Amino acid sequence: MLYNYKINRAIGFSTTTHLKQKRKGKDIPYIIHPLTVGLILSRAGANEETIVAGILHDTIEDSPSENKVSKEMLEKHFGKGVAYIVDSVSETNKKLSWEVRKSEALEHIKTFSHSSLLVKSADIISNTSELIDDYEQEGNKTFTRFNAPKEELLQNYLRTITAIIFRWSENPLIEDLQWVGRKLQMIGALHFMPKYPAPIIEYKDYKDDMLLQCPVCEWKGTPKSSGWINTDSHYCLDVSCPNCEKMLLVVNYSLAN
Repeated sequence: MLYNYKINRAIGFSTTTHLKQKRKGKDIPYIIHPLTVGLILSRAGANEETIVAGILHDTIEDSPSENKVSKEMLEKHFGKGVAYIVDSVSETNKKLSWEVRKSEALEHIKTFSHSSLLVKSADIISNTSELIDDYEQEGNKTFTRFNAPKEELLQNYLRTITAIIFRWSENPLIEDLQWVGRKLQMIGALHFMPKYPAPIIEYKDYKDDMLLQCPVCEWKGTPKSSGWINTDSHYCLDVSCPNCEKMLLVVNYSLAN
């Protein structure tokens, strides 16, 4: 039996919790997002506990004051495992500044279990896919509904993606994370390119095992490990970040001795 009573109860609980809420700056029911997260997790082959946690993942952090949900409530209704996962992916202090909250959340990923990483991955994929779709329709107007500047919002998503991938290299949602990561970097490219120009070096100074770091998403590795070495040009090769496709290095053949 693939669809069961516990998943059905989670959908009902999440729907009731978010009943009067809308997606940020939009006339779309909030419940669309947690249901999408549950669907992504199901497609990724997650177990029942993780799917239930995905459907409930915003009930602690984003429940309205008149219908506040606690970890204890989730534990009572859905068990300790579900409550632990939901609590782990929740920001605990909304009174802190956006920058501090996101910095703490990024650091917290280092302690995540695989189930928490799956829920966080699905959450990121759902949110950023919606953001990408909205941007294609509305352009920069999309970012006016958020509490952070466009570039900071994009960079936070990208660094979160890298942190998740670094924490669990066999995450079944890695390709999806990298796909949205590349889309996000392209949206911010007019800001990221001049701020973080790719260095140009001579071929004699290039090595496949030289250490590189992406200034946008903080990926670290070598040209060889990136898998993104472009040798199509007769004049140079370039290396890009595998997580966001930011160009990291240009190697000029014409300067080789």
